[in-house]
Amino acid sequence: MVNEQIAIDHGLKKEEYEKICELLKRTPNITELGIFSAMWNEHCSYKSSRLHLKKLPTKGKQVIQGPGENAGVVDIGDNDAIVFKIESHNHPSFIEPYQGAATGVGGIMRDVFTMGARPIANLNSIHFGSPQHKKTKNLLRGVVHGIGGYGNCMGVPTIAGQTNFDSSYNGNILVNAMTLGLVKKDKIFYSKAAGLNKPVIYVGSKTGRDGIHGASMASASFDEKIEEKKPTVQVGDPFTEKLLLEACLELMAGDSIIAIQDMGAAGLTSSSIEMASKGNLGIEINLNKVPCRESKMTPYEIMLSESQERMLIVLENGKEEHAKKIFDKWNLDFAVIGKTTKSKKIELYFNDKQVANIPVNTLVENSPMYDRKWKKAKLPKKNKIKKEDLKNLKIIDVLKKILSNPNVCSKEWIWQQYDHTVMGDTIQKPGGDSGVVRVHGTNKAVAASVDSSAVYCWAHPLTGGKQVVCESFRNLISVGAKPIAITNCLNFGSPENEENMGEFVECVQGIGEAAEYLKFPVVSGNVSFYNQTKEEGIKPTPSIGGVGLIKDYEKMITMDFKGVNNIVLIIGKTEGHIDQSLFARNILDKKNGPPPEINLFNEKNNGETLLKLIDKNYVKSAHDVSLGGLITALSKMCIKGKKGLTLKKPSYLTNQFEYFFSEDQGRYIIEIENKNLKNVIEILDKNSVHYDEIGIVNEKKLIIDDKSKVSIDDLIKTNNYWLNNYMSK
Repeated sequence: MVNEQIAIDHGLKKEEYEKICELLKRTPNITELGIFSAMWNEHCSYKSSRLHLKKLPTKGKQVIQGPGENAGVVDIGDNDAIVFKIESHNHPSFIEPYQGAATGVGGIMRDVFTMGARPIANLNSIHFGSPQHKKTKNLLRGVVHGIGGYGNCMGVPTIAGQTNFDSSYNGNILVNAMTLGLVKKDKIFYSKAAGLNKPVIYVGSKTGRDGIHGASMASASFDEKIEEKKPTVQVGDPFTEKLLLEACLELMAGDSIIAIQDMGAAGLTSSSIEMASKGNLGIEINLNKVPCRESKMTPYEIMLSESQERMLIVLENGKEEHAKKIFDKWNLDFAVIGKTTKSKKIELYFNDKQVANIPVNTLVENSPMYDRKWKKAKLPKKNKIKKEDLKNLKIIDVLKKILSNPNVCSKEWIWQQYDHTVMGDTIQKPGGDSGVVRVHGTNKAVAASVDSSAVYCWAHPLTGGKQVVCESFRNLISVGAKPIAITNCLNFGSPENEENMGEFVECVQGIGEAAEYLKFPVVSGNVSFYNQTKEEGIKPTPSIGGVGLIKDYEKMITMDFKGVNNIVLIIGKTEGHIDQSLFARNILDKKNGPPPEINLFNEKNNGETLLKLIDKNYVKSAHDVSLGGLITALSKMCIKGKKGLTLKKPSYLTNQFEYFFSEDQGRYIIEIENKNLKNVIEILDKNSVHYDEIGIVNEKKLIIDDKSKVSIDDLIKTNNYWLNNYMSK
């Protein structure tokens, strides 16, 4: 018999259990309780975040589908659309790094191809604890192998990503996976069931006992019993998913499908309930017909299993035989397990008995929505940097320390393990500002990047939320892409903690303000709360996946310096904001202070003006200035192009360190030819964009002044050393 304690063991609160009994007008049985616990947990119901997410801007000229579907969809012209989304698989990846990361990649790809799109690119944002922490190296190795293992087998290129280290992730790493797919606008599929007595079909892999309570586990904090949670991690098979992708796309080419939904978090439970809810219908399922790979599975286990590579489809009547032939051909399970009804209930049968009878609205519309208490963050006071803090520092030594910092160093060790050129359309591989893939057989290309800035969000969540959207905007513009829309993965600690909830609310507010101003709407996303061990939460880490369009891929820009004697300009003003910079935190050991200010007008104006320059073919290379400041960005351009730079002494230099290492926002470095300087300046002046001429490209040295010079070979060695050395031990 189900009682209150069993409900609490399922992650439900006492008052939530009482509400369930009240809605049902009876006590739920164990299968029904399992279904409620899955649908009402944080991962599926967004009960602590819905209130705030509603405020995000989600519409735009090119938006075809915003939040609420499996993924967002944007129009890129010529009847083409891009389907994309980012999702977390944080908890499973900490428990079992290979399978956690692999199934994260598999799950996000299903979200995309369930809408009729063929996946064309993967990205990821992965965050680990301090490099000195005993678990970090193995977690990093397992996650990277898992991402590569799944994506490579699927034949989808991994084109960009972000890897970060911070001690706040020691007990809770983050693995956020993003996928882009390409679809024809008139062949997009949705998950809304329609019509009565339509067959409900189960396709893909058989159901096993792996991943039961996966969604509930993702909505809980960790404790010392973490090893016991291993059975809640799903096990992936990319080869089966490849077959499932091809079979679904083949069936989608016809007119058989009414609705389709992948079985992700909470498996058969969430997929059937979401379809019924969106269609305002009921669904009846005979659980004896669900293909199982283990014997004596109970209704509870069948409904809550998160076995991978499965889909649920509502078909047109009479199309079953045609559909079955396709899935037989691809050697996948195909079973008619139920039908749509007018009851507006989920009705489950097993061994000729009804084992669950739940009105759909009690699971969806009546799911809890909390307006949790939260604390507003104060803007921290600025640090005072004294002359003696700087007197023993040499600029080249500091630069080398920053270039070899785990968060700045080359991540080639990671992305070399991903196939980034499969499908033959990758035209900018990892290591640049954005990954770029050509739209096959056309002149168009799609750029994508993924960014986060936990340090800024931790220092002041509202500013940090704005900054991460602006960073995404700049990364797309730096390759010559017009930004279209974003997807977000919001990783935070417990929403029951007022400070953590405040971080969430204000980061979302900042994301919303920047997205609104930059006309860069949020079209999909995911919230991941309870990223903490015991009482210790992670730094707030919203990851932003941005997508943009390059109308003619021959105009794509890369960040490597191209030609000796070319002129280098910086667009945007350098004010010398040192607080929360890598320099302040890692060289001066000053961890407090506010993040750099965000001026949305300048962000938009500077970015749009740079696109005008790119359109006129004036720009040879471009790179935005972010982590590590101006000198770090210049060094990366030197390293990529194997060229040097002779810097001019700036006219308004207060002190070298503030000038070179400050992380003022809204800035880009561009390389132009002498002959175009007059035209470029004319456009910058006309658009009221601040710029400075900062140097001339040379053969092989970065020359700051007579006393401070370094060879590019030396910079390359410094930048490549740390990660290769760390992973080889």
